Amino acid sequence: MNNKIVHSLFFWLAILALLPGLAACGAPTVNAAQPQLVATINPNFQANISPIPTMPPYRCGAWSSNNAPGSFSTTLIYARLITHDASGVSGIAASATVHFQSGDLNLAQTTSDAGGYVSFTLALHGQQPARVPATVDVTFAGLPTGSVSCTPAFFTPR
Repeated sequence: MNNKIVHSLFFWLAILALLPGLAACGAPTVNAAQPQLVATINPNFQANISPIPTMPPYRCGAWSSNNAPGSFSTTLIYARLITHDASGVSGIAASATVHFQSGDLNLAQTTSDAGGYVSFTLALHGQQPARVPATVDVTFAGLPTGSVSCTPAFFTPR
């Protein structure tokens, strides 16, 4: 074989052998920026939400002075009527109904004081069995918007 062809063949084989090494030592690579995810909000989104409820003009709550009275004791039932800004409402008639296991008992009607409070005296007289809960509904009537029923008071005789 011709010496020139051998040198040329050797040269090209050397180049081919060095190419993978050159590629590994190539120019530094820069991490390509990842595409940013974009959130798309459907314009109809707000049309599907329910409106924020408005604060009622009057609210009330009721509670017992003793949540575990004796079966033959006397307990007090309290309630308070307030406006949307938490001011007490005075001069409003309130009635209360106790729900015993054996039936209901209506308590004497009363009128709210300057702070919006009312109280009812409840003598149990063994009307509710021990360890059986009873509830009391209090309603304020005669408001410009009608009447308002309170969250029930409860007690469980021991």
